[in-house]
Amino acid sequence: MKKYTNGAELPVGLGLALEQYNAMDYFFALPAQAQQQIIDRTHTIQSKNEMLAYVESIVAAK
Repeated sequence: MKKYTNGAELPVGLGLALEQYNAMDYFFALPAQAQQQIIDRTHTIQSKNEMLAYVESIVAAK
């Protein structure tokens, strides 16, 4: 995953969910501000299923 982050901190749960939905390239193609907004939102997510649903909603919106 390091090839994507360029040193930025990506929450593990978000990274795993992005991988599951094959959305890692999509996420890192977003502007830095949009990436940060997504990361900030993940701090309130309490479960794996909630994280998967959140990432699914991001992917569906693309």
